[in-house]
Amino acid sequence: MNHRWRTLDIVVAAVIAVAFGVIFWAWGLVWRAADPLFAFFPPSQALIYGVWLVPAVLGGLVIRKPGAALFCEALAATVSALLGSEWGGVTIAQGLIQGLGAEVAFAAFRYRSFKLPTAALAGALTGLGAALFDFFVWNTEYALWAYRIPYALFTIVSATVIAGVGGWYLTRALAGTGALDRFAAGRERRTV
Repeated sequence: MNHRWRTLDIVVAAVIAVAFGVIFWAWGLVWRAADPLFAFFPPSQALIYGVWLVPAVLGGLVIRKPGAALFCEALAATVSALLGSEWGGVTIAQGLIQGLGAEVAFAAFRYRSFKLPTAALAGALTGLGAALFDFFVWNTEYALWAYRIPYALFTIVSATVIAGVGGWYLTRALAGTGALDRFAAGRERRTV
């Protein structure tokens, strides 16, 4: 497998990242608006966290080259920060940590497995990165067992389902349109 990035890889990764950067910014508004829905148990709000982690998995599944997951997640976080995310520039560092999680999953399979279990693992590890970042940066003032631990677990579950499984289905849906025909993900669709 050729791990060199083509110009097309860079352009598509950037498009994924910028589109999700805008989604991230909007999702921040949804997150705040949803606060009352989770007032019964505030850590459970992390069940909707996975939306912020989709580009790491999607980028890895589409581009299938070292650095794609990291690039997509970090650039999306940067775009979100530039658009005025309430969390500011810290989201850039957060995006790097989150993208590393998915990158580790794809690297563990030497960028050769892009099946649903690999995508779910990429989502879970991206969620683990997010959970650890939040655990030590954003949630330090909260109680360990009453908030931080459940929040971390909900984040990992959300990432596994929304970013991992959802990212895999989103890749298949995009491939089904023919939009990914110049990528392995699109060529797989034609052979199945």
